[in-house]
Amino acid sequence: MKINNKVIVMLCSVILISCGNSDDVGNTESNSNSSTVPAIYSKIYGASSITSDGTYVYIKTTGTPDHKSAYYSSSNSLYENFSGTTFGGYVFAKNPNSISSKNYTFKIPLNPVMASLHSATPLGPIGVSLNGVPFFNQYAGPNQPLSGEIVSFDQYWGHPAQGGDYHYHVEPKYLTTVKASKSALLGFLLDGFPVYGPEENGVAVANTSLDAYHGHTGVTGDYPGGIYHYHITNTDPYINGNGFYGTAGTVSN
Repeated sequence: MKINNKVIVMLCSVILISCGNSDDVGNTESNSNSSTVPAIYSKIYGASSITSDGTYVYIKTTGTPDHKSAYYSSSNSLYENFSGTTFGGYVFAKNPNSISSKNYTFKIPLNPVMASLHSATPLGPIGVSLNGVPFFNQYAGPNQPLSGEIVSFDQYWGHPAQGGDYHYHVEPKYLTTVKASKSALLGFLLDGFPVYGPEENGVAVANTSLDAYHGHTGVTGDYPGGIYHYHITNTDPYINGNGFYGTAGTVSN
């Protein structure tokens, strides 16, 4: 009987350990399921899809604006002729390009952090706005200022490049005056940090109040606990300064 009791005790111990290990595995699997996209990204209404693998958020867009533009084909319902003044009070002068649909995938960090080495922004897309249109940096070309291109910004302050990729170098006027406001969230740069408009708490943001990357840390309506964020202003460098504050993701087309 003593031997049988020992066997019974040993069998019970094995069963308990086995059950305990099974529960641990189940908890690990549950905790690793981090594919939920944070609610803040639902504000990017121009995306065709937004997904996450728990490390990055993937935002797919066509890059085409949802507002009128002189750069759409005249057969497009969003085409609108324009001959007024554009950003900076310049008289509009249309460039020879036309808007075309793209297949962008913006891959940005789900949990952005300050980079130890701040990389320069590239020519081309550096982030995505709420309507899915890319943000570009403050240059018309390698170390070329925007001064020669500003006249070609349409009625909502964007324009297409030679490949037809429409973009904003400066304030996306449609978002700040029609869809949202001048103090609202306007999108995200590739490092995952949010981009806000030219006002904060009803006051215009001065470049002198921002750091070298054109942002600062503080509370916003979307981030009550505070976060680093960029501000778009009406003077150079407009959206971003000396590079990304965080470690940038990628964009493919």
